[in-house]
Amino acid sequence: MGVSCRANDLPPFIVMDVLARATQLAAQGVDIIHLEVGEPDLGTPKCISEAGIKAIQEGRTQYTQAQGILELREAVALDYTKLYGVEVDPERVVITAGTSPALLLLFAALLEPEQEVIISDPAYACYDNFINFLGGCVVRVPVREEEGFQYRPAEIGAAMGPNTKAIMINSPANPTGQLLSADRMAAIAELAPGKPGGPYIISDEIYHGLVYEGKDHSILEFTDNAFVLNGFSKFYAMTGWRLGYVIAPPNYLRPLQKMHQNFAICAPTMSQYAAVTALQEARPDAEAMVARYAERRRAIVDGLRELGFSIPVEPNGAFYVMTRCDHLDPDDYKLAFDILEKTGVAIAPGRDFGPGGHGYLRFSYCNSLKNIKEGLARLGEYIKQYYPDS
Repeated sequence: MGVSCRANDLPPFIVMDVLARATQLAAQGVDIIHLEVGEPDLGTPKCISEAGIKAIQEGRTQYTQAQGILELREAVALDYTKLYGVEVDPERVVITAGTSPALLLLFAALLEPEQEVIISDPAYACYDNFINFLGGCVVRVPVREEEGFQYRPAEIGAAMGPNTKAIMINSPANPTGQLLSADRMAAIAELAPGKPGGPYIISDEIYHGLVYEGKDHSILEFTDNAFVLNGFSKFYAMTGWRLGYVIAPPNYLRPLQKMHQNFAICAPTMSQYAAVTALQEARPDAEAMVARYAERRRAIVDGLRELGFSIPVEPNGAFYVMTRCDHLDPDDYKLAFDILEKTGVAIAPGRDFGPGGHGYLRFSYCNSLKNIKEGLARLGEYIKQYYPDS
């Protein structure tokens, strides 16, 4: 009673419900294998942790300016120059307490009521929720398993209308683990030619660096008419440090800064100083983690195929595999929770990621090779017992 409609109507993030139930089962003594959450199980590189400790010891624990410390914004800009060959003014960078707050700020700055954002179907679960929470409208464009879940730019163009304010891309992608090809990114950029008022491209680049085949590209290689979201949680295994950033068009910087002043004041100060070290020193450590993810990717893709799951195009980025499960049960939600209860293996149901995810399961390989193999073995026994004719 008394709760706002906006809060009441917000859908749950289902993967977190899976995690919550898995935690309850673990407290009862059940051995849980977590293949549901996209959180690196490998620790933050030592040089980053030491930089954070040093910042605390030196008393760097007070507020920074809302936009973030200049040293970190300069390091972000230099990183984009080194990796993608693009020039980024550090004044276009806003440091935030993770990419989720960055999304909230970005959509709040961008959207008037009923304005539309085009997203893929399936897509990261929270895009839809952020947009709707702020009064915008989601327009979904299907991406297909047999095409490696690639956007068709022509279908994006067909979905655009007078209320289209932005086109959302995510490469490497959650939940599919797929890279968007450079030619398709270029074609999508042409759909937002930089006219006053938009539309803009919003490029979620949080999984950059986690690539096993091909190359990740920044949208800034193709257009400046874009917002870039990125951070340190995934590649640098810094989820709990809560640090992300937005690279924004110049006319949006003051609105983003004002909202950040009011709603967050600033990102965690010691995390900002640690992130400078991440960008300057920790890439070799992060790349060593990527090599371990690559081994896990091979094991889980091969193991799922051996169990009868179809993976027509192998994922080549992030740390996810999304595969159809309707040969077992078309109700992916019921199936995921049944697997959890009967095997202790936690998996994300595909419907968490939109209508296009119905009939799919998403597996995260943010777990040890030993645990992945044990999880696959349990899943195999489950299928033999409950779906012997599959």
